[in-house]
This record gives sequence, structure tokens and C-alpha cells, in this order.
Amino acid sequence: MSLESYDPEEFYDELFVAKGEPRSQAASLIQWMQNLGIEQLERHRQTAEIALYKLGVTFNVYNDEQGVEKIFPFDIIPRLISSQEWQYLEKGLKQRIQALNLFLNDIYSSQQIIQDGKIPSEVINTAPGFLKPCIGIEPPNKVWCHITGTDLVRDGDGKWYVLEDNLRVPSGISYVLENRRVMKSTFPDIFQTMAVKPVDEYPSYLLETLLNLAPPHLPDPTVVVLTPGIYNSAYYEHSFLAQQMGVELVEGRDLVVVDGYLQMRTTKGLRRVDVVYRRVDDDFLDPLTFRADSLLGVPGLIEVYQQGKVALANAPGTGVADDKVVYAYVPDMIRYYLGEEPLLANVPTYLCWRKSDREYVLQNLDKLVVKAANGAGGYGMLIGNRATPTEREDFAQKIIAQPRNYIAQPTLSLSRVPTLMGGEIEGRHVDLRPYILHRGDEIYVHPGGLTRVALKKGSLVVNSSQGGGSKDTWVLNNMNSEFGVRSSEL
Repeated sequence: MSLESYDPEEFYDELFVAKGEPRSQAASLIQWMQNLGIEQLERHRQTAEIALYKLGVTFNVYNDEQGVEKIFPFDIIPRLISSQEWQYLEKGLKQRIQALNLFLNDIYSSQQIIQDGKIPSEVINTAPGFLKPCIGIEPPNKVWCHITGTDLVRDGDGKWYVLEDNLRVPSGISYVLENRRVMKSTFPDIFQTMAVKPVDEYPSYLLETLLNLAPPHLPDPTVVVLTPGIYNSAYYEHSFLAQQMGVELVEGRDLVVVDGYLQMRTTKGLRRVDVVYRRVDDDFLDPLTFRADSLLGVPGLIEVYQQGKVALANAPGTGVADDKVVYAYVPDMIRYYLGEEPLLANVPTYLCWRKSDREYVLQNLDKLVVKAANGAGGYGMLIGNRATPTEREDFAQKIIAQPRNYIAQPTLSLSRVPTLMGGEIEGRHVDLRPYILHRGDEIYVHPGGLTRVALKKGSLVVNSSQGGGSKDTWVLNNMNSEFGVRSSEL
């Protein structure tokens, strides 16, 4: 199929309204790609993937028997978001992050939201991400979630929904930055004619966010990025962000608690560390507080953190807000803490720990998507209308055995974007992960985010570990707004 004959069918398409009819903001892009032709687009796609591979933009898959690094497949047909639409998403994301941060402050202190009956205590107490050692901690500026990646999807009617929140160690921003770099080098002329918001300022915003956590009396605070090591699936991103910010990339073995402070081993002796951007999961941060068998963290780290002698981003304990059962209560959190109606809706969610919800889910498994409350990467889930009767029965038994561990949602008709597949243009389903930085006095939403695309025909699973890829996300400037600067002028 060519772009001239591309048919969005019954799906909401990000670039086309109907067969052969581009959306208004995509018209010039579609015309430009039609002039290039499929063969030229395919050559450019191959060139872009080679460039990404040479840049080292790869990831590891833990269950891959070969243990090799893989490139994150990249499609050169971008996703477009209008300026007006982005402003709406931006407001909704800021509202959500503000409420989630207030929830974390509350749940690790007075737990007023529980006392007022807005969320059951057992939901919190049974959440694996709720860490009792963090009770009573007050992080700098009372900010827990400094870096958030919120997954958004669009249904068949074009409405945006929040699919899940990622407040622990959200990954993917490096793909956003490198995808854009490759697109601008591959197609410089289209960036001269379309007003696309730039994305390359993220590292400086991130560094500013991290420096803001250090005590104000320190003239030159030391920031480090803490990585689990080279075998972590996101190690490329850890090293990339450290390099872009001009800070040290360290592993747990490079750090030690001495004289009541976190110190970094250097060739000139120990150097005090003031802020840690940690890309290590909570359980592995400190073997004295969490998992005793962890070799990835630093013994004593949580004690000096509790004493306010080092700042951690994100704060440990934020994982309670990633729990998919807790997710169902976020709209109530927004009403409770902010006194506002949610701007971005949740996907309707059934909580299997509730008897009525559980009975409905068990009777309708063929119509629902069932997810583990703390699952990730597209694993541990059931897409009911694509599962066999045996698979549905196996999941039913799991729900009955551990109802707190499962939620269910209707199967959404995810939006699609034209994608270059084997020399043909075909529609593929996508989601969107914008990145949000919270400093306390300001919440910054980075323009666009990571568009993940399910490259398998008909698939709804966009995760890289299961065959997904990515697209560059173009947020278009409103030429009459204060941001009305063409990308060619940047």
C-alpha cells in the first residue's frame, strides 16, 4: 500500500482522516513523502537504522538466550501532534503528576487520604512498592517523583487515556533524543518547512532538576547517575544521559558511605556525592535496608538519605504509585488533593480484589485485557479476545488465587500511524510516553515523548522486548504563539 491509497480503516489514525485524506497538520508531510516515493523512504529508513546502531542506541533483552544487544527498531514516518492538542496533554499531565506527588507525600506521612476513606488501607499496605522504611522521610522540596514517564493511548474515537504511570525509573528518553538527531540528519529539508518543537534541551532540564535537589549552601554539588551496570537493558540510556549532563556514571561498587556521607571513589581519593539520579530499582538500592543479597546498591545509602545528607531521584518508595491497583484511584486523588476534575481519563479499570469486579472479569475474560498489578514490559498479561480458552482458564485460576494481584480493562482500539513495513505502508498501533520533570516550583513536560509502535501486524503490544519499535514524535508549533519559531531557526 502507498500513501496515496493508505486506508486507516475503522481505526483512529494519527495522520489520516480517511483513505487518501491526510489530517490538516499532516498534509505537507504526506505530500513530501509522496514526492520521495516508497523506495527512497525505504533507503532512508535503512540509513537511519545504521546510524542508530553506530551511535550505540541498543538495548538488552533479559530473556534472550544469545544475550546480544539489539537495536530498537525505528520507523521514519513520524507521529504528529498539533500545538493545541499538546497544550491539552501538557495541562493534564501536570495535573496528574501534582496529585501523585501529593499522594506520595501523604502516604508516607499522615495518610490522610486513607483516614478520609478515599482509598482503602489494604490497597496501600499490600502494594509491593509501598516501602515502610520510607515512612517519615521528607525529600528535598517535598518532591518524590522528579522524573516520570506517563504512558498514554488513544482509543478509536480519538480520545486520550492514561494507560499507566511510571514513577520509579522510567526509561526511553534517550531514544527520543537520538531518534530526532537521526531524523534531522536524514531529512533536513522537511525540518526547514515544518515548525517542530525541538527536543534536545532535555539533558539540561534534567540536570537543572537534579541540581535543584542539592542543599542551597553547596556552591558546586556533585551529581551522579547510578546504574546497575552494563548488563541492564537500559544501560545505553544511563551512559548517554550521564555524558549529556556532564556527570559521572557510577555503579554501586563505586560508592561508599564514609563519615556519614555518600562518597565516590576517584583516582584522587573519596569525593562527596550530593545528588544521585538512580536507575536502580528500590529493592536493590541498599542491602542494609532492602534486599540483603543486592550487589547493585550501596550499604548505608538509605540511612544517609533519611538524614538529608544525599538526595535521590526518584525518591525510593515511588513505586507504590506505579501499582496498577493504585492507578485506579488516581482520578480520586486529583479530586481529593486538588479539588479538580481529571483532565486526562484513566482507562476504565476493574479491580479483581473487589468481589463484584472479580465476578464480572471472570465471566468476560474473552472481552478484557487482564494485567498483573506490578507487571511490566507487556509480560504477565492476557489479551482476552486473542487468547485461547486454555489461556483464559489459566488466567482465571491466577485471578482466583491472587485477586489483589490483577486488574482488568476493556480492549481499546488503539490509534494507528502509517508505518513502513517491507516496502509497503501499513497502519500500526502506537502509544505515547511523555516525560515530565518535577522540581517543586515547576513541572516541565518535555515536548512529544517516545512513540512506541507495535510492528507486528494487529498487535497491541508496543514494548521493545516483544518486537516493538519507535517513531519520532513531532509536536507542531503554533506559528502565532509565543513558541512560534520554525525549527530551522533553532
